[in-house]
Amino acid sequence: MSATRLRPPRHQVDRRAVAWWTVQWLILMVPVAGASVAAYWLFTERPALLGAVVTVFAAGCLALAVAAPRAAYRVERWEVTDQAVYTRKGWVTHTWRVAPMSRIQRVDTARGPVQRLFGLADVTVTTASSAGAVKIEALDHEVAAELAERLTAITQATAGDAT
Repeated sequence: MSATRLRPPRHQVDRRAVAWWTVQWLILMVPVAGASVAAYWLFTERPALLGAVVTVFAAGCLALAVAAPRAAYRVERWEVTDQAVYTRKGWVTHTWRVAPMSRIQRVDTARGPVQRLFGLADVTVTTASSAGAVKIEALDHEVAAELAERLTAITQATAGDAT
């Protein structure tokens, strides 16, 4: 049995991730907040108490869109060693995902249109695990390309059946 010890991952996602995630949250929350305000104005007789509730709800949606990406940036971590790829995410529940090099079947990078605007990319490490792939999100696109190359080289040199 190996004496490999996992420590908390050392690397944070790229700082530009906060702006990218904020845009994603705003794309979701602005319509929700707007719909609540529109429903209040169009479908009620505008009672003051309901107006206060709608205002607090809409402000909360927008505050969440600004705060959530900053909180995620503080907790999301990743690391690659010669033995494994691992990530840690989550504000309330910390979720660790580990993919041993001998089990990696595929390494992919992806850059959506908004990610390209921010110069970011994701690296997805696929194994035969039923829990799904290990995804390292919001890396500088050059770091992501180098990481994919490194992972490919390490996995090719690692003995194992990748199943």
